[in-house]
Amino acid sequence: MSPNRLALPPRTVSPTVRPTVRPDVVFEDNTEVVPEPLWRLVLLDDNDHSYDYVIEMLGAVFGYGVEKAFALARIVDTQGRVTLMTAEHDACMAKQSQIHSYGADPRIAGSKGSMSAIVERIDTVA
Repeated sequence: MSPNRLALPPRTVSPTVRPTVRPDVVFEDNTEVVPEPLWRLVLLDDNDHSYDYVIEMLGAVFGYGVEKAFALARIVDTQGRVTLMTAEHDACMAKQSQIHSYGADPRIAGSKGSMSAIVERIDTVA
């Protein structure tokens, strides 16, 4: 060894680990993806809220224009209920909460609170 060179320890090489490829092995994914059930949010009729209230509330909660909100108000008034949306459970529950927290109708003296809305599974018979 020459005097100008440093002595280094012998170099060790780690083996490279490669995954084994087995073309004869096929993995099948037998898991079935089950979609989330759909729910509907249904507004219920009462005599404690005016058409103006329903139109304003639907505009505030859903962003509906006056014509669509009026059409829905007419349906809930004549049929006793109207489906406002169909979606996953959490989305319906969030909108139901907004309806329930909207408040009383200031135009009607006997109005003590918000309108009622229920959330139903889509397979429930209306």
